Amino acid sequence: MTSGRYLVLGLASVRAVWPREVTGWAMAGALPIEFVKCVSVEEVRARLRSGRKHSAVLVDSAALGIDRDLFSAIAEADAAAIVVGSDDRDWIALGAHARLHEVFSRQDLIERLSAHAVAVGEVMTDPQQVFADAGPVAFRGRTIAVTGRCGSGVSTLAIALAQAFGSDAATAGQSVLADLSLDADQAMLHDATDIVPGVQELVDGHRSSAMASAQIRRLTYSVPGRRYDLLLGLRRRQDWVAVRPRAFAAALDGLNRTYRRVVADISADFEGELETGSLDIEDRNTMARVTALAADLVLVVGRPDLVGVHGLVGVIDALVGLGVEPDRIVPVFNGSPKSKRTRAEAAQALAELVDIESSLRDPIHIGTVKNLDDVHRNGTLLPHSLVRAIAQPVDRALSEVEPLDPSGPMSGVSPEPVAIGSLGTSGSTGSGRDEAAS
Repeated sequence: MTSGRYLVLGLASVRAVWPREVTGWAMAGALPIEFVKCVSVEEVRARLRSGRKHSAVLVDSAALGIDRDLFSAIAEADAAAIVVGSDDRDWIALGAHARLHEVFSRQDLIERLSAHAVAVGEVMTDPQQVFADAGPVAFRGRTIAVTGRCGSGVSTLAIALAQAFGSDAATAGQSVLADLSLDADQAMLHDATDIVPGVQELVDGHRSSAMASAQIRRLTYSVPGRRYDLLLGLRRRQDWVAVRPRAFAAALDGLNRTYRRVVADISADFEGELETGSLDIEDRNTMARVTALAADLVLVVGRPDLVGVHGLVGVIDALVGLGVEPDRIVPVFNGSPKSKRTRAEAAQALAELVDIESSLRDPIHIGTVKNLDDVHRNGTLLPHSLVRAIAQPVDRALSEVEPLDPSGPMSGVSPEPVAIGSLGTSGSTGSGRDEAAS
């Protein structure tokens, strides 16, 4: 089943109210649109150049950087420029296609889109078709997720693992470091001068179909010295609202069709509706939940001290509760002392506290590495001792686990029709969530 929709970008001032209203209409399905709010003129230009077809750009008259060149860029992308505001400036003369008052209704917006914009085409509502559109797969990569509590060194170890794959002849140039954390730090650690494109554009590109490998690679940045590609993360923590579960699952599958090794830096938040009673929290944790379930291995990083072991236990229990097989979970003690006795005591404490029936894999111990801030600041290679310490046990663990079902990380979930107005009523049968809540 397919339907035409408008893909609309929005550029607004900080105090503008209308972006929140349009976002609400889009997420509620009140309008046939997908709305993406941009934070700057540069982001609008980058999205227009991304190769994806856009229908229109809603431009707040009070936003900074609006000029003829912006309207020209919008027109060259075959999109409609619609100015939102109540001032008397002649925006049409500057190149805009239409105007909207700063307070407008859904009908006002759809009338402007119908008159001046073109729907982006057919948008599939069958999520299984997303994976079918990918066509024949020459190979399917392996995904290693790296997670842990803040301050444990997750992002640095993710870089070390990506560097290890980049230095391996079998995976050099075929590895990507994907920043899928809510608090994305990889752009800072790589001194990225541009923050667009990133994971948001990758997810956008998989909303209606599967992207080709060449298109996916264009959304990443090459890190020549370390020989891997980098997919930047969310520009702001609150941008998780633009990451929808089905589109993200397809995007992650696209990375595995493009790269032989995917190293995913993810948050340690895995709660869903079942644990919290909140769909919003489940949606916020989409990237971590979907990636953890789709990963061949999940590395859980913590410090070898009282607080670190407590954090490791909590994250491992959350992963097992999510449905990750214990055999795919690898504990990592970062900053371990050289003493074998101390390392053994930390491993024993972890094994005794984790609430699972089967035994955990032996933890990986990473020694203390000095001057890492200088390495990140200068963009040089991480020390070989650090890279080897994480890479060798991960390679062994990968060889011991079977690849997951390649049909997609959410292939077991089937959509069910819901009658309009039936949600929340005693006779609702549209979702298992209603049954879980009753």
